[in-house]
Amino acid sequence: MNTAIRVGAFGAGVALTFGAAFGVGRLVGSPVDERPPAAHHGDEREPGAHGEGAGGHPAPGGLQISERGYTLVPPEEPPTAGEETELSFRIEGPDGEPLTSFQVSHEKELHLIVVRRDLTGFQHLHPESGPDGVWSVSLTLDEAGSYRMFADFLPEGEEDGLTLGADLAVAGPHTPAPLPEPAATAVVDDYTVTLEAADGEVRAGAETALTLDVRRDGEPVTDLEPYLGAYGHLVALRAGDLGYLHVHPSGEPGDGTTPAGPGITFRTTVPSAGDYRLYLDFQHEGRVRTAEFTLRVDADADADADADAPEHGTEHGH
Repeated sequence: MNTAIRVGAFGAGVALTFGAAFGVGRLVGSPVDERPPAAHHGDEREPGAHGEGAGGHPAPGGLQISERGYTLVPPEEPPTAGEETELSFRIEGPDGEPLTSFQVSHEKELHLIVVRRDLTGFQHLHPESGPDGVWSVSLTLDEAGSYRMFADFLPEGEEDGLTLGADLAVAGPHTPAPLPEPAATAVVDDYTVTLEAADGEVRAGAETALTLDVRRDGEPVTDLEPYLGAYGHLVALRAGDLGYLHVHPSGEPGDGTTPAGPGITFRTTVPSAGDYRLYLDFQHEGRVRTAEFTLRVDADADADADADAPEHGTEHGH
C-alpha cells in the first residue's frame, strides 16, 4: 500500500498538509573557523544504510543497540539535568573489542545525535575518540527525562554504515512535551525556512525530494556556507519509536550545479505512515542554526491506494 500526503496551492507559494512546526528553531554550533568546510568526497560511503523493513519499505536505523556484530556501549553514569557532562561511550566490534578504525563520512568518523523521547532538546554532536576506542563529548541536557542517543558511523572495511541507539535516563521530574502540529514554516532567529515536497506528496516506501527554502528578513539566502560537506544536514526521527532517517542534500558545494541557497533539496524515504520530526542544520555567517519541522504522513491515503489497485483472486496463473 502507498501512503501519501499532498501539497496544495497557497497564495503565490505552497501550503503543505504537513510541514514545519511554526516558530520552532534554535541557534547551535560555533564560529565557522571551528568547522572548516571541505569538499564532499566521492569515495565516502553513506553511514546509516539499512535493509528493508515490513512491506519492503526501508527499515529506519537507531532502533537497536547492536547490529551486524557492532554494539553501542552507552555511558555507565547518566547525565545530570542542567549540568555540563562529559559523555563517554564506545562501539564494540564483532570481536567484542572496542572499535578503533572508522571511515570518514560527511567529514566526520562518527556523528552523535541526542534527543529527548518527546523529540525536544535535539543536539547534533561530533565526539572525539581516544586510542582506546572511547568516544567523548561535552553536552548539557537542560531538562530531565528519557533521552535517546544515536551513533551514526561507518566501520573500516564495511560498505554500509550503521546507526545504533541507546537510552539515556536523566533523573528528575519532567512532563513530556506534545509534538507540535504540522505547519508550513519554521522560524529560527531572523531566518524563515519553508518546506515543500516535490510533486506535492510524500509516499511511504518511495523516495521523495524535499526542498527547504531559507530566507532572512524576507530575502532569499543565496550564500549558505558548507557544513559537513553540504549546504544543509537533515535528520528525521519517527515519533513513537524514534526510528532514525539520516539524509544529505542533492549535490554538494563546488560541483558546479548546486546553488548555495535559498533552496536545499534532500532525497529521503519515509518508511511508514505517522508523524516525523525533521531537524535541518544550515550554516550562514559562521553559525549553524537548526530549524525543526513536524512531518505528517496520513494513513488515510492507504485506502486511496487500495481503491486504485487491481483486485487479485485466490487463483494465480504461475
